[in-house]
Amino acid sequence: MNDHIASPSLQPVRGAARCATTALALAAAAWGLRGAWQIRLAMSGMPASGPPDQGDGRHRPLTSLENAYHFVSTLGDAATVLCALTFLIWLLRVQANARALSGKPPRYALPWLYAGWIVPIANLWLPRGIIVDIHRASAPDERLPRVVNWWWGLWLVGVLSGLGLNSTDSTDGVIARAYERVSPLLASDAAVVGAALTAIFVVRALTAAQQRHTGAPLK
Repeated sequence: MNDHIASPSLQPVRGAARCATTALALAAAAWGLRGAWQIRLAMSGMPASGPPDQGDGRHRPLTSLENAYHFVSTLGDAATVLCALTFLIWLLRVQANARALSGKPPRYALPWLYAGWIVPIANLWLPRGIIVDIHRASAPDERLPRVVNWWWGLWLVGVLSGLGLNSTDSTDGVIARAYERVSPLLASDAAVVGAALTAIFVVRALTAAQQRHTGAPLK
């Protein structure tokens, strides 16, 4: 079936949903790979020469395993950017459709769809509020899917841990952490992977709710 919306006032969302869920799956795989490499670093142990960043601007040559982790980390960053872009495109479409379906303006204005993820304090509650607002406008008689709360809880762990989505460490700093104490890194990575995977079900749930109003069921 073609990606077609019966009503001219509604935007097609199936294609955007597919792109978003694919990107989320890629991001989950990339962060899982980061975790696997962190385990390898921890098992190999820190070289006798110490961490890569030796302080005072001095860096020792990287080992082959450390070089590989830099590559894996770059892949993870690229997957995260792709995931953010596709998710926002989908979010813009479902919010526009929610407005068309309800006949009411969204609770959160357009700039917050972008700024809500990065503004301190607001990013602890606003993105979930946007999702909840879209669902209520799209399917007012349906309960909010439980997966929304699972997704948001895992997202907060990944952000607030300071080791995952919101980490300010350099890649060499993460390598040093993996050598010294890998368990907090793995816990944070697991939360990010879980948030990406549960976000897939959030995208599908909201898309399906809107598709029920268009006569084109989600496959």
